[in-house]
Amino acid sequence: MLFNSFEFIFLFLPITFVVYFFLNRFSNQQYAIYWLVLSSLFFYGYFKLTYLTIITVSIIVNFALSRIINNSNNRLRKTYMIIGVIFNVLILCYYKYTDFFITNINSLFDTDFAMLHLLLPLGLSFITFQQIAFIVDSYRDGTAHYKFSNYALFILFFPQLVAGPIVQHDEMLPQYDIKENRKIIHDNVARGLFIFVIGLVKKIVIADTVGIWANAGFENYSNLSFVEAWITSLSYTVQLYYDFSGYSDMAIGLALLFNIKLPVNFFSPYKARNIQEFWKKWHMTLNRFLTTYVYFPLGGSRKGEFRTYINILIIFFISGFWHGAGWNFILWGLMHGFASVVVRLFSKTGVKLPYLLSWFITFQFVNIAWVYFRATSLEQANTIISKMFTPNMESITSFFTEPLTNFAQAEAFSVMGLTLSDPIVIVVGLLITLVLAFTALNSIQLMDKMKFNWGAIIYMQFMIALVLISIYYMQKNSIFLYFNF
Repeated sequence: MLFNSFEFIFLFLPITFVVYFFLNRFSNQQYAIYWLVLSSLFFYGYFKLTYLTIITVSIIVNFALSRIINNSNNRLRKTYMIIGVIFNVLILCYYKYTDFFITNINSLFDTDFAMLHLLLPLGLSFITFQQIAFIVDSYRDGTAHYKFSNYALFILFFPQLVAGPIVQHDEMLPQYDIKENRKIIHDNVARGLFIFVIGLVKKIVIADTVGIWANAGFENYSNLSFVEAWITSLSYTVQLYYDFSGYSDMAIGLALLFNIKLPVNFFSPYKARNIQEFWKKWHMTLNRFLTTYVYFPLGGSRKGEFRTYINILIIFFISGFWHGAGWNFILWGLMHGFASVVVRLFSKTGVKLPYLLSWFITFQFVNIAWVYFRATSLEQANTIISKMFTPNMESITSFFTEPLTNFAQAEAFSVMGLTLSDPIVIVVGLLITLVLAFTALNSIQLMDKMKFNWGAIIYMQFMIALVLISIYYMQKNSIFLYFNF
């Protein structure tokens, strides 16, 4: 069930919200927890029923292992923790990477092993990291005080179940024990709806529209001109940001309706002046997980300069491979890893680049790297990038005068009488969305400024108008991009 669907907005969400607070008020709070667990299972099973078996078995095994760790002596605790981590990694590897390994083995050794064509359960990458964190925290700090129902809700909570943010147990579960959180808090409802609507507009109005140009460009990559190659790369750069940050906004907003505060996952990453700063603002909870559970255990920056650089490359390799089973993802991760090393080395010179120059270099690097992230093959990515850096005055002058045959599929969609293949629409659309990403306050800042008063009510009327526009656009709604990872 998608956040940007009629059945979610007009059926699932209102029913889940009303019953949850009804149970909190007129029944035992534990029943409200059960209700959210069951609702989240329904939400997840709505995508595909077979997902429920996998996630249920995973939750039961991980909770049992956490109890064993908590009740074991010091000599055995680490052993059970390692077993728990391996168990989770093996499940993820089986569903996500089996065909990747088979393909490469067949290629290297000229074998003919059959592909399994396994369907990756939605959200498994995110769920795996949360459960690994819980297992490791059970070893480090102890988690014996949590009930099974609370742990199940920690993993299954529907706002962040499929695509994050990646949450740690000690920042989420204690919120359910706060008595004030068991009743409707109007300020949280107002701010939650506000940021949910922003996320909805980001996804449906911006990401899904710009995505038409990105998809068309990557599909026709071999025929792209110099200008069209840049349109393709920038379109995907815009699409991915508004799609994933839109999901995160919606997840944060939905959780706030239930008085649960999820961690921020995006904070204007395209304003960053270097790659280190970019990763402090992009997919922040993934960066936190890799830092806490991989980088620090490897020694972080405590074992010398060379070891620090190796550790950086390791976590970016893991980040790339976590995102997808393909060499393009690995290359994308290593590109960011080497860029982070370069930034560290450059900082030792004491030279500070002008603000605009450092920002421009960072954004262009990110934009180019996204081409590998989106491409279905290294050949496709290399072709597009090659065209991006092969200037052609003829393609520039003909862009506004000749039909864009490589974006012909956008003809089916129109905005105020102009088709989405119209050069003016493409240029203006990309400029507006990029300027917003570069200069505007982000959704978290806007939400924090909001107060529940008459001004907020008027503002919500405007937001409701945006919802109506988004509902109109739901006729072409699509799955969130990070559902694929």
